[in-house]
Amino acid sequence: MSQYPDTAVAAGPGDPRALRALTAVALDALADGAAARGGALPAGGPEAVTARTRHLLTPILPAQGVGAHDALYDTVRATAQGAADPGEAHCVAHLHCPPLAVAAAADLAASALNPSMDSWDQAPAAAVVEEEVTAALATLMYPAEKRPDALITSGGTESNLVALLLARERARAATDGQGTLHVLCGENAHHSVHRAAWILGLPAPRHIPCPGGRMDPAALDTALRDLADTTGRAGRALVVATAGTTDEGLIDPLPAIALAAQRHGAELHVDAAYGGPLLFSDELADALRGIEHAVSVTFDLHKMGWQPVAAGVLAVPDAELLHALSLRADYLNADDDTEAGLPDLLGRSLRTSRRPDALKIAVTLRALGREGLGRVVEHCVRTARRLGDAVDAHPALRRRPGPVGISTVLFRPVAADRLPAEEGDELVAGIRRQLLTEGLAVLGRATAEDHDGTRRLWLKATLLHPQTVAADLDALLKLVAERAELSPTADVVTLPTPQARLESSAL
Repeated sequence: MSQYPDTAVAAGPGDPRALRALTAVALDALADGAAARGGALPAGGPEAVTARTRHLLTPILPAQGVGAHDALYDTVRATAQGAADPGEAHCVAHLHCPPLAVAAAADLAASALNPSMDSWDQAPAAAVVEEEVTAALATLMYPAEKRPDALITSGGTESNLVALLLARERARAATDGQGTLHVLCGENAHHSVHRAAWILGLPAPRHIPCPGGRMDPAALDTALRDLADTTGRAGRALVVATAGTTDEGLIDPLPAIALAAQRHGAELHVDAAYGGPLLFSDELADALRGIEHAVSVTFDLHKMGWQPVAAGVLAVPDAELLHALSLRADYLNADDDTEAGLPDLLGRSLRTSRRPDALKIAVTLRALGREGLGRVVEHCVRTARRLGDAVDAHPALRRRPGPVGISTVLFRPVAADRLPAEEGDELVAGIRRQLLTEGLAVLGRATAEDHDGTRRLWLKATLLHPQTVAADLDALLKLVAERAELSPTADVVTLPTPQARLESSAL
């Protein structure tokens, strides 16, 4: 039983003893829950997980409380026992990173202090931390610009929304309020681009073909020309390119896209939520060549930045581009307070109350430095390439043709190729669900073009663990190959010889 009252606060003057004691309880619960889980995720599927979790937590609102110690232990243990844990090497389905311990510890401090980033008198030092972090990240994105700036957001969805909002306001200003912003994006674009256009009352984005998963600059050029012919001066265009697609980790040809946009007087926004952190690496930064021409860039550090959610960023080459977000609310940023020198934070977000997410980012940037972060990014990219090589060498598996995308690998059992198309895709989907139900691996799924142009279903592995080793990858592939061999459809399949496998991969 805790010696501290259940209403003890997390911070305040003196030693935060209650938080220290409860943190130990939470850590014990995390360890016990992970041990009970025993793998990348809980076994049994949704019904079993729901039943176990409810059994441990019911009633969630008792008439009489159970106390801080028991409530914390039971809830954290139940959540950990039922977690899909990105810290496990076989949890590779999504852009869902294992947060660094130093970042999680910083996030605990942020939660304890609880500054709200909407006015200086709620976040005096945190405002300075955020200013330093955004300046550093904006300079990373736009090193040649004099006044780059960035906003901290809740992630790529909010960043893309704000980017389109700012572009809409520029379009209106340039046409005396009469112009319409037209968005053009690849077929590979993240769904948040379409949602942002819908929220903002913009026309539905025009899709640009993406042969091989990347935007076609020639098709973009044609679309921009056609748009200019139909809208004239009443229309303004924003091209949204992607640097790190969700399904394949592919990067659009940014220099050619930037040139096409410039040729037709369009602006360029780059959704680099996945790929942006490549800029930490001198070895890999060239993959984003051309991004400096963008009027705004989205990137997330809760993907390839190893931060707890949320840690999104929207960068712009000039701070003036953010002016449209300015807002006055007397209780937060009165004119006389601002004139007296109190910083105005309200225009730094669409949100009012918001967490000091910059704190954990600042700790990570200082702890690892640019070179250290670059090395971790490079590790994940190398790990994905090793996995691709291992798939290529495996007689029962086949990789999607083409280069490995950032740290994402698409592959499928050869057994699926020997079945009619629909049955082959069913085999792939079934293997994924079987591994989920057994609690052995969290693999994603993606539909993408094969070498013959046919769209097929693939298993997706997104490598974001900073300590994954080759043995982890071999074990993952073994799980997939074994499930393919044991599948009810596998007994009608004749696997190709290694030589035939090599010939097929060369197509």
